[in-house]
Amino acid sequence: MTTPATVHRDLDLARLLTLVERSVVQRLGTALKEDNATIEEWRVLSLLGDGNGHPMIEIAEFAMLPPPTLTKIIDRMVSLTLVHRRVDDADRRRVLVFATDRGRQALEQWTATVERQYNDIVDAIGGEEVALLRALLTRVSGRLGGQ
Repeated sequence: MTTPATVHRDLDLARLLTLVERSVVQRLGTALKEDNATIEEWRVLSLLGDGNGHPMIEIAEFAMLPPPTLTKIIDRMVSLTLVHRRVDDADRRRVLVFATDRGRQALEQWTATVERQYNDIVDAIGGEEVALLRALLTRVSGRLGGQ
């Protein structure tokens, strides 16, 4: 017999997505913590690792962070000499953020950590399932207007 609780649970796609997201982020966060890093810092450096400067709004969108939170993270990363800020030569009103040499070295280390966790996730759920999940989530995100 179908109960109201069962119907609500079956309809709660957001809850299921959140459970999976939390599990993955928790694994990555725990591993990165051993490197004295956070997943947000890794995401920031993942964008800045291209060697180009990026404006804060672009970094916030890429890292999926509200601008005030990103500002705090960037401030911390500046104090750790992982990134530096510079006024944009093309638009003096804009500030760009760049990875430092130390930041690029940290990115290499942190990416290796994330890759190990990714491989553990693939081992746990299977490569075919990960590929299917990635394809489905990419398609759904595109259809629902995600980035």
